[in-house]
Amino acid sequence: MITCYKTDLNGITSLIEAPEPGAWINVVAPTDEERRWLEDEIGVLPEFVRSALDEEETSHIDYDDDVNQALIIVDYPCAEDAEDMQDPTMLQYTTLPISFFSLPEKSLVVTVSLDENAIVADMAAGRVRGLNTRLRTRFLLQMLLRISQSYLVHLRRIDNLSTATEQRLYGSMRNEELLQMLSLEKSLVYFSTSLKSAEVTLNKIQHGHIITLYEDDQDLMEDVMIEVHQAQEMCNIYSNILSGTMDAYASVISNNLNIVMKVLTVITIVMAIPNMVFGFFGMNVTLPLAGAGGDSWILPTVITVVACVGAAYVFKRKGLWR
Repeated sequence: MITCYKTDLNGITSLIEAPEPGAWINVVAPTDEERRWLEDEIGVLPEFVRSALDEEETSHIDYDDDVNQALIIVDYPCAEDAEDMQDPTMLQYTTLPISFFSLPEKSLVVTVSLDENAIVADMAAGRVRGLNTRLRTRFLLQMLLRISQSYLVHLRRIDNLSTATEQRLYGSMRNEELLQMLSLEKSLVYFSTSLKSAEVTLNKIQHGHIITLYEDDQDLMEDVMIEVHQAQEMCNIYSNILSGTMDAYASVISNNLNIVMKVLTVITIVMAIPNMVFGFFGMNVTLPLAGAGGDSWILPTVITVVACVGAAYVFKRKGLWR
């Protein structure tokens, strides 16, 4: 899907029918025909388009001197599709690339993403203050700021979800909670890797060798760097906490299981005493002190009761019933 936007002189960004100088071309999950349109009509380099459509592409910046085009790819966070999860009820996050093309020769900016996302939707809906499609560098920095802020939002959600999972995990012997914690830890690994790559890309942009940074953009660039560094710190903190919590609760679950097995073993030992006693007296052998006739059951019963009570008392003194 291809849509075009342009900011007028009043600062209002609206949808336009065809691209024109100073416009923003937004491409989401392009078809083969739309991909050829980008290459033939807009003039985007084919290798840049291939990089933008690669789901495994990491964050980086590239520039071609011959056509004066710049490509910036940054990963943004998103929730994993439930269909791709083994358990659809679990929540896991991943990262997908979003690409920014700067075409100074045609005064155009182009964004390409593999799926619809809230970042592009907010910018297209005018929910980003001061958005101007004519200012390509500022447009890029505003998009990067929006991406870095989305990391913070998702990290807070991960923290809240991990706290709720910890409460359910307390005293539990099931695996569902631990698997959810494992999914969240995996999400933090994706976030941490993408944020490190994004920081390298931002450092290259900050030097101003590929993308020209104007004086008015310096403050915005600093805001982006601050948000990325904050997201990195939060990601590292949550990852350490989550890893330690998983180890601790794995030990708790294992300990709970050991307690249950201990109690079951004690019960089995106590219940085995009657079988042993009546097994002896049930043999076709005359035992000492065994009664005759109808009173032959009294002595085995007394011995069994005394032995069971004694064993139970000993186990209780040793604290094996808990």
